[in-house]
Amino acid sequence: MDDSKLTVRAVERALDILSVFTDETELSLTEISVRTKLHKSTVHRLLASLEGKDFITRNAETEKYRLGFRIWELAAHLSQNDDLGLLLQPEMERLRDAIGETVSLYVRDGGERIRIQAVQSNQAIRRVAPIGARLPLNVGASSKVLIAFAGADVQKEVLETLEWSGLAEKEAFIRQLDEIRLLGYATSVEEREPGAAAVSAPIFNRSHKLVAALAASGPSNRLTLESMRDHAALVIESAGRMGKMLMK
Repeated sequence: MDDSKLTVRAVERALDILSVFTDETELSLTEISVRTKLHKSTVHRLLASLEGKDFITRNAETEKYRLGFRIWELAAHLSQNDDLGLLLQPEMERLRDAIGETVSLYVRDGGERIRIQAVQSNQAIRRVAPIGARLPLNVGASSKVLIAFAGADVQKEVLETLEWSGLAEKEAFIRQLDEIRLLGYATSVEEREPGAAAVSAPIFNRSHKLVAALAASGPSNRLTLESMRDHAALVIESAGRMGKMLMK
């Protein structure tokens, strides 16, 4: 293998290491090795390089690693137009206060959706939505929105990529997408998680390009189909206001 390929591979592995901190604040060398599926010696060498550049810092007492200040330096220079979560958070809080449920923002990444921002409900019993979570695209209100309102080429690619138990399941899902486009929103009840429900609407930018899905989620005994139909107008209105904030 030539030097250029070795360099690229080292960069990819270093990024894999940084990525494991989306779920945990501190991790040991062994934990990082397990999560990245890299040998401990390789992880140790890359951690030393990342620590030298302040992307990683090590707790001397626990000997665990965490993200360094350089990561936060870079994050501070994100513009609001580039950081959807930061730009749209105030409107998400407004929707949370109006509905009383947890509000999340999702984008599609290949065959998955990623929660890029969340505003938790203030109610004692609520659905906790961790930021950075990756979820399947064939279940959930937000997943259906991200497919239903995407371009025809994206829809075809996603529908061919997802796993189905049979042709009937795929055809039923496609019929759901048609109905969602007519209604302008999607709902789900215990599709991915027992006891949870959600209502979601698309966010389009000024060029009417789909950029994200906005969702309100909570316990299914509170978010019934009837209540979600009532909340749908608020979610659609909020998504519309968000879209007007986005450039082309």
